[in-house]
Amino acid sequence: MTSRRRSLTVPFAILSLATAALMGCGSPAPQTGSEAAGTPTAASPQGSQGSEGAKGFGKINLVVFNEGRPGLLTERGVVDVSALTRPLGGHDAMQTIITRYDELKPELTRLAAEGTAQPLSAVTLKAPVPRAKVLAMGGNYREFGARQPEPMWGFLKSTDALLGSGGTVVLPEVDANIFHHEAELVVVFGRAGRNIPQAQALDYVFGYCCGHDFSARELQRRTTQWMVGKAGDGWGPVGPWLVTAEQVDPHALTIECLVNGEVRQSSTTGMLIHDCRKLVSYCSLYMTLKPGDIIFTGTPEGVIAGYPLEKRVWLKAGDRVTTRIEKLGELEFTLT
Repeated sequence: MTSRRRSLTVPFAILSLATAALMGCGSPAPQTGSEAAGTPTAASPQGSQGSEGAKGFGKINLVVFNEGRPGLLTERGVVDVSALTRPLGGHDAMQTIITRYDELKPELTRLAAEGTAQPLSAVTLKAPVPRAKVLAMGGNYREFGARQPEPMWGFLKSTDALLGSGGTVVLPEVDANIFHHEAELVVVFGRAGRNIPQAQALDYVFGYCCGHDFSARELQRRTTQWMVGKAGDGWGPVGPWLVTAEQVDPHALTIECLVNGEVRQSSTTGMLIHDCRKLVSYCSLYMTLKPGDIIFTGTPEGVIAGYPLEKRVWLKAGDRVTTRIEKLGELEFTLT
């Protein structure tokens, strides 16, 4: 495998293990990661779940497209809403929409119904989230119904890991022969908060989208720090669009990962060990969560634990990977 990309030094931290008591409780980006161009066809809804995200459930579904324009995905196609955020574009524009959503919602609703639309297949999608903190949780699904609850734990991914649907994940030149798929539900914050009570946690959530915590497992295992195995450029695809929170019950969604059309992971967010309320509350104990920050909530069975050895087929160059979540569409990327 060859690549022009080199290791990127990024801020990195591993969250401390929580005790049982705690369990209850835009600068311009380089042309990598979230700014890497994707292919329009990869973002098109496929199957009943993708179509539902675009049509039956799509009231205000937000996108960033082409050279960084904010837009709405509607039944008619993609509507440009750049006029509402000028002179800001791209991830800064999405930050503005999130923080001013209550003010902008009437006009967004009008544009969704009446604005000029272009076909989804005619645009290139970017990551539909601001360039903010990217938190990720580990060991958070009851794998095959047998995994026992454990204290919450997590890590940070680089903001340059963000990648839009249809983009390309470039495998590293270093020896790292085990690459894993990890389909995940992503939570996007709409309000700033610290020490957020669980009962109020979802009030701080702006919306949800599909995510994929791409992992170079061999690199991850060589060190107690996960940066090299988790935070590479483009190693955190998110999208294809951002669905506002009022449209989704985050704890009742089917979630799947497909590799070249073959189902590798299939579960439901009802199998989360620590639900979104607990995750938001936990993360807010250690840092202020701000509008646009995101949390990868963990990946279900089909990766390591409990997965039959004879079925363990890792990712390789040329593979096409899809994260499919009910009501949120299909996020796709390829490996090279």
